Amino acid sequence: MNRVLVTGGAGFLGSHVCAELMKSPDNYVTALDDLSTGKRENIASLLSSDRFEFIQWDVRQPFDRPVDQIYHAACPASPKEYQRSPTSTTKTCVLGTLNMLELAKKYDAKILQFSTSEVYGNPLLHPQKEEYFGNVNPIGVRSCYDEGKRCAESLCFDYAREFGTKVKIIRIFNTYGPHMDIADGRVVSNFIVQALRGDPITIHGDGSQTRSFCYVDDLVSGILRMMNDTADDFQGPVNLGNPEEITVIALARKVLEMTGSSSRLQYLPLPGDDPVQRRPDISLAGEKLNWKPKVSLDDGLEKTIQYFREIAAP
Repeated sequence: MNRVLVTGGAGFLGSHVCAELMKSPDNYVTALDDLSTGKRENIASLLSSDRFEFIQWDVRQPFDRPVDQIYHAACPASPKEYQRSPTSTTKTCVLGTLNMLELAKKYDAKILQFSTSEVYGNPLLHPQKEEYFGNVNPIGVRSCYDEGKRCAESLCFDYAREFGTKVKIIRIFNTYGPHMDIADGRVVSNFIVQALRGDPITIHGDGSQTRSFCYVDDLVSGILRMMNDTADDFQGPVNLGNPEEITVIALARKVLEMTGSSSRLQYLPLPGDDPVQRRPDISLAGEKLNWKPKVSLDDGLEKTIQYFREIAAP
């Protein structure tokens, strides 16, 4: 039996990873989550299995359990949530990663660190390649997350060099799909919920900033390939995301059209350190993982809109 630990296992991404892992009868999955942003409902369908265990746990505290693989996803990922308590976010990134690396070292387990495109900051290179060091403000309002994740990557490589720990790093670009929190403040969920409720669609800045949106099923496929289909000495980092770029204003109009909403557009000030452009170069993922996204933005939005219709309609 492959003993798998998923931190942040009740969160948006973590719950999808758990569900995919449970498709293999060879996996015994333990999900850790402190439920600060994750939800039991996201893993409700897994709880009855004798191969799945949920433990409410804060990864800032050491955890000891024999494991073979660790998917380390624990950390608030939306600016609204990670800025709520920036010191807690930094501690989660740093102490949580240290605790999981110690666990991996103790049991000679493989650990996959969920990093982020935010390590590139407001990039001066476009699209972003893994070799790019980024343009990050170390003292800004987003620094708790951006620098916390950069430090987590550094710790992973230091453990690999100093202790021979088997580490892997992925850098996740904007991802969307079912299990997103209705109030997490991210642009896709915001636009869909506002459109369904007939509320104003809030656009920060003039909407000319660009993002690249990857449907969650595509992302999970890349995550599992990184863990299971690459040699132990290949650590990454590897960008995972959809390279198709769209402006925020174009996304808003697409959501309005697909929902049939009559919501109006409302323009608000741009938050501090908000990236102007964000698009991954995924050539390394194609080479090493034989991976690229398959779900179109229209198809992914249709599935996500249906999910929010069920939980967010007035």
